[in-house]
Amino acid sequence: MTSTVPASLARTAGGSALQAVFLDMDGTLVDTEGFWWDAEREVFADLGHELDEAWRDVVVGGPMTRSAGYLIEATGADITLAELTVLLNERFETRIARGVPLMPGAERLLTELAAHNVPTALVSASHRRIIDRVLASLGRDRFALSVAGDEVPRTKPHPDPYLHAAHGLGADPTRCAVIEDTATGVASAEAAGCRVVAVPSVAPIAPADGRIVVGSLEEVDLSFLRTLITRMN
Repeated sequence: MTSTVPASLARTAGGSALQAVFLDMDGTLVDTEGFWWDAEREVFADLGHELDEAWRDVVVGGPMTRSAGYLIEATGADITLAELTVLLNERFETRIARGVPLMPGAERLLTELAAHNVPTALVSASHRRIIDRVLASLGRDRFALSVAGDEVPRTKPHPDPYLHAAHGLGADPTRCAVIEDTATGVASAEAAGCRVVAVPSVAPIAPADGRIVVGSLEEVDLSFLRTLITRMN
């Protein structure tokens, strides 16, 4: 976990009850969920196995260990989890080196949060080496803090990543808004006590108490996030 601003900054977000905004990376800010699936298909093809398209919904949004472990078991591939993790990260890095497309509305939202000095954290199940590459495209200075999946004891769907982010910014999790695109990420944020905006990218997510589902980030702005916190508290 890396932080670039004092924790005291998190105690105010434009004078509202909102203390911080946490954003997932793959499928939420950057259009890379398909990149991961393509990398997985290519690596397993090299190993002599074809992935079933139905497995995509199972592995999306999860930590590398869970997704890779599932695919090894499903295919019976002769490879260890550690070996597969290296191959997948390398293949994914090759893809993002060509450029990382932002999701619709991501650029505008990040710009608005920065303009209003809202403490913002990137919280991802991806490893630090991947996050750092993507941050180079997103702009490091837009995030007060980033949390990688290989930096916490338990990653998504456990609450640890979002609890780490809240602690790092000195924020109350119940006063933090989280934007996620998968059920795994939503479960993590809700387990931490955060308010959630779900923007489904691959598999549908149902609305629930403390959670709002929208079609894209183009429907989300700072006013919307402030209202989410005040309405739920």
